[in-house]
Amino acid sequence: MALVVVAIDESKFAQYAFKFYAEHLHKPSYRVILYHALENLFAKDISAARLAEYNSKCEKKTAALTELYTKLAEDRQIEVEIRVEKVGVRPEHAISDFITQEKPKFVVTGTRGVGVVRRTILGSTSDFILHHANCPVVICTMEDP
Repeated sequence: MALVVVAIDESKFAQYAFKFYAEHLHKPSYRVILYHALENLFAKDISAARLAEYNSKCEKKTAALTELYTKLAEDRQIEVEIRVEKVGVRPEHAISDFITQEKPKFVVTGTRGVGVVRRTILGSTSDFILHHANCPVVICTMEDP
């Protein structure tokens, strides 16, 4: 069974990428993992109270993402596995590491469509995935954001 990884977050761009995948690329034989990396870079350097607050926010975000994408998948009759993981690196690095580990047939991600200058200064998760994945990458740009 071929594996497909779809990088997700709460943005309309990621939702569009999942919908694009569902409508144009999905095959019933595919195993689909929806993956989100929660950045956890500074959790070790904060007080216990702040850490508890951060963990609570992470739990809420995980629940919201799971609910959102479970509904989107059910509406399209696609069985998915949703993985939300706290990571100690930037999300784009975690996604790249996850791709290397899982060895999917291809990866799907959305993009905010920022310009060249902004992408050069701030970086781009989709651009990073494209250049570091060991498999084909489908980058979905919304036609009418």
